[in-house]
Amino acid sequence: MASEDVQDNDEILLHLYMHDYFIKNNMHETAASLRQEAGVPNNSVQIDHPQGILKEWWSSCSDIILKEFSEAETSAQMSNHMMQTEEHQNTDDMLQQQQVICDQSLGFFTKDSKFHVSGKCHTDLHPAFFGEGNCLNCSTEEVLCCDFSSDGKLLAIAGREAKVMFWNTEDHNKFVTDESHSLPISDVRFKPNSTIVATSSYDKTVQIWDSAEAGKSPLKLQGHGDHVLSLDFHPRRTNLLCSSDRNNEIRFWDINQGSWTHIFKGATKQVRFEPRNGKLLATSSGNVVKVFDVQTYKLYAVFKEHDKEVQSICWDPDGTRFISISEDSARLWSVSERKSLHELSSTGNNFQCCTFHPWNWKIWIIGGYRSFEVWNPYERNKTLTIDAHKELVSSLATSIDPEMVASTSYDKSVKLWASP
Repeated sequence: MASEDVQDNDEILLHLYMHDYFIKNNMHETAASLRQEAGVPNNSVQIDHPQGILKEWWSSCSDIILKEFSEAETSAQMSNHMMQTEEHQNTDDMLQQQQVICDQSLGFFTKDSKFHVSGKCHTDLHPAFFGEGNCLNCSTEEVLCCDFSSDGKLLAIAGREAKVMFWNTEDHNKFVTDESHSLPISDVRFKPNSTIVATSSYDKTVQIWDSAEAGKSPLKLQGHGDHVLSLDFHPRRTNLLCSSDRNNEIRFWDINQGSWTHIFKGATKQVRFEPRNGKLLATSSGNVVKVFDVQTYKLYAVFKEHDKEVQSICWDPDGTRFISISEDSARLWSVSERKSLHELSSTGNNFQCCTFHPWNWKIWIIGGYRSFEVWNPYERNKTLTIDAHKELVSSLATSIDPEMVASTSYDKSVKLWASP
């Protein structure tokens, strides 16, 4: 019996090391498959080796494995192509052009979604459907922000109503905190691997809530001199919380002590920690994006290419790149190269918020006026426009496992988007 336990533990450890290797070597689809098939939790282990502890072993045999995988994938694609050719060989050319071929590189699969390709007709773009799941008309006021818990089971929602609503993504039940801010909530973030959430507000406070005890009074963090517009938890030092206000002031808080630990200038609109180890903090103020070293509080990089005010920032889960959104454009940045890699014009769509695709982290989802732009910057700036809400999309959030995207809007609704 003991030997069986050891064998099980060894297998679990191997899966964790394999998942870490895949993530650090940009093999995200392979990592996602491993999570699904082997039950590996996302972000379950942090390993200091820069390329994964299996680098030396894997390098010796990866070429063989990848070659076999590529051959199998090519064979499957050829088989699918032959089946489609046989099925549609008598179909009119016009119908063939309108046929949508499902492709996991852009979006979710569903049955009922309506979509169109933005801009000119891209005959080589084969988007999958982006599937709308459940809609919650949760408020009598505009909904401004949302965030998933680490396990994806809860969605925290907040806005002008000044209370926090929690939506169970499994049974779709909802509950609301008894107490509230005195003014609208501007941002909401879950503490990693926890039921704890933090909210920032126009009432100049940060409040800490426990979704497991919605009736309990929140912890109030006071000290900001103006509207608090954004906040974020550190991914590892989970007692560390960062917030920013309209005076361009950034505060670091120790939520265990209930007090601030450091103050410096550099952000108004949004703050987001780099998600893997939290060594960097991306911030926005006006049309400038700044990245700070969290240990030294020193400026690491400055990005000034936006023409209009930056509305939103989102890192990819690897922490190597991030996207910033202004009303007129989206930009993808390389942190190590300190430069813009790709740009997408909003073409009047009034970009407002952004998040990464839950299973293809090279794809970005951008919220604008009534719609999403699903953007692949690596494929000639291919985009897919998804009808989403009746008003401006105010925020987006991604759950990696289960794979979901949540959207909120000034139309007072919240929607979940997922594969069927």
